[in-house]
Amino acid sequence: MANYPYNEHRRRFQYSYFTNFPWLEYSLVKHHAYCLPCFLFTRKPNGRCGSDTFTVDGFSNWKKVNAGKNCAFLTHMGKDSNSAHNFSVRSFHSLKNSMTHIDKAIVQASAKMIGNARQRLKVTIDSIRWLTFQACAFRGHDESPGSINQGNFLELIKLLALYNKEVNEVVLQNAPRNAKYTSGEVQQEILQLLSRRVQKNIIEEIGTSKFCIMVDEARDESKKDQMALVIRFVNKEGFIKERFLDVIHVKNTVASTLKDAICAVLVDNNLNVQDIRGQGYDGASNMRGEWNGLKALILNECPYAYYVHCMAHQLQLALVAASREVPDLHNFFQHANFIINVVSASSKRNDELLAKQAIEIAREIELGELDTGKGANQIGSLQRTGDTRWSSHFKSIHSLRKMFGATIAVLRSIATDHSVSQYSRGDAAGALKIIISFDFVFILHLMEKIMKITDVLCQILQKKSVDILNALNSVSNTKALIGKLRKDGWEPLMEEVKSFCLKHEIDIPDLNNKYVDVTKSRKKHDNTTTLHHYKVDVFHVAIDQQVVELNNRFGVQSTELLTLCASLDPRLDSFDISNICSLVEKFYPADFSTQERAQLESQLPHFQLDVCNHPELKCVPSLADLTVGLAKTGELHNLDTTNEPEAPIFDKTPQSVIRR
Repeated sequence: MANYPYNEHRRRFQYSYFTNFPWLEYSLVKHHAYCLPCFLFTRKPNGRCGSDTFTVDGFSNWKKVNAGKNCAFLTHMGKDSNSAHNFSVRSFHSLKNSMTHIDKAIVQASAKMIGNARQRLKVTIDSIRWLTFQACAFRGHDESPGSINQGNFLELIKLLALYNKEVNEVVLQNAPRNAKYTSGEVQQEILQLLSRRVQKNIIEEIGTSKFCIMVDEARDESKKDQMALVIRFVNKEGFIKERFLDVIHVKNTVASTLKDAICAVLVDNNLNVQDIRGQGYDGASNMRGEWNGLKALILNECPYAYYVHCMAHQLQLALVAASREVPDLHNFFQHANFIINVVSASSKRNDELLAKQAIEIAREIELGELDTGKGANQIGSLQRTGDTRWSSHFKSIHSLRKMFGATIAVLRSIATDHSVSQYSRGDAAGALKIIISFDFVFILHLMEKIMKITDVLCQILQKKSVDILNALNSVSNTKALIGKLRKDGWEPLMEEVKSFCLKHEIDIPDLNNKYVDVTKSRKKHDNTTTLHHYKVDVFHVAIDQQVVELNNRFGVQSTELLTLCASLDPRLDSFDISNICSLVEKFYPADFSTQERAQLESQLPHFQLDVCNHPELKCVPSLADLTVGLAKTGELHNLDTTNEPEAPIFDKTPQSVIRR
């Protein structure tokens, strides 16, 4: 406690003043009292006498302190809460309260802005993830504020805001104009971040495994060439996985451009081109060309990236190619499509076709020509062919033959109906002349017989559960059945065609007459008979061309590779040690050391016994399931690397062959 001096009136400052008036400050130099809040926050002096006593001059008239209501301290404070002193006190208290400081206020405002921005961004990300997962378009034709439909992205955000008050307060019109996070650029950036995250997970899943690439290219709505890249591999658990890795815009579809784009994607994702063990593309020449195709360019980079085309796709390409290479068959499919288009041009004609078919079915049932039963004799429609739709050629031919009479009736009805345009009557008359010709009926039955054989193969190859051996056997059986049709199918075909023509009142030409080829001049006509034309120039050529296309599409190397792979299952009779050794020596020598290749033949019999005697492995349905079982039971150890040179290879080598 300070020892306060007396003034000339023998009065002095009392320490108790601090208790009653905490705003006081005492100067030990001048021995005057001051008001600290007013000193710090006082407004300019108002000009009245004594207005600056407690801020500038100081107060020392201690006699006036104990003057009751006239106390100088009370007078300074004032009776009004809005007095200058009370204003300064409030300001002083605010100064002492750190939470009201400007930096804290800025931090609080910033924290709220950051929270709102994060909430807004989270809504944007979740909306983009949902739309992407559902394969929905983002943008709308009109995204202006007055539009009734602003597109899926903005409408989804509106829906989320409708059910969440917190979301509604921070998105769209309630968001800052410079931080809405709804622009196309923001959407693209978020999509790229999501795609990189997905790619990272795929790469982690692949690990050090070898992999195959599957590539296809197409042109999008903006007429830009886009190439899709899919990776196929066996993961650590032994499951076969296919992962869509990337879609790349390419400036053209030249093989070298596609190869550079593929290598760039693999390098960007830390995948080694030398780890490719297979490649699959469509049947285009720029893809499968032996010398300059994408297949050849990838093989130059990695000699073990063997090209294996989808068998079902190969079969479809063979059917399409065969139908185009033979002029008579090409014309037939052109005419068939024309007839179907005329008959199915409108819903009225289609309804008429169905009615005619129902009448014909009822008549044939009455005559005993059709069997009855549940699900039999159902009314259908004509099917159009499509080069990219599997089995479409067979379905089109089968439907046209089945509805042949009804189709003729509809064409005659259109051709004689004067209420329709002359153009439509002319088309119907032309289609009618084509369909009631012997040439059309003959090729219709011929192609149905050929494609009835190939369609069985097509259905087998599209099954997910078909194994390699059954697929190859089905291809061989199809070739054999087509060969049998060429050898023994002519007479039954002609009998069937003649019977069909008699039923539908179609003229049958004399097969011994000279055949007139309208594409040749009269001077160049030879002595070819009609029988020779249909049997040799159409029947034999059509079948031979089909066999040629099947042989070309199912190549020797890929067939040999698949045949050797069919020997891998130790539980089947097809398990062949010599074939497996040939598979390693011929196709994958770099994947196995000299020691592993030398001991593989002696290890495989032990491996076969282990698998066949294992209670879980011997019951798995396929080779792919066996790989999973080996990984699950702990038999599949360290398939891609060896731990020590002297370690036994029995735990690795046979399973490694299966994994490849």
